[in-house]
Amino acid sequence: MAKCYATGRTTSFGHKRSRALNATKRTWKANLQTITIIDENGNKKKVKASARALKKGVPNRV
Repeated sequence: MAKCYATGRTTSFGHKRSRALNATKRTWKANLQTITIIDENGNKKKVKASARALKKGVPNRV
């Protein structure tokens, strides 16, 4: 399962509820994008980051 490098967001699980309140399993996937960052050692590294983290500017992009 993919995971955000900055925030740790992964797939969420829950139920889809019909009008009659029948519960069926479903998943919500995080909007993950592959980006290139510079890590602590100055090396380039490809990681997955969520769109929410990219809006906040959390990972240091190249």
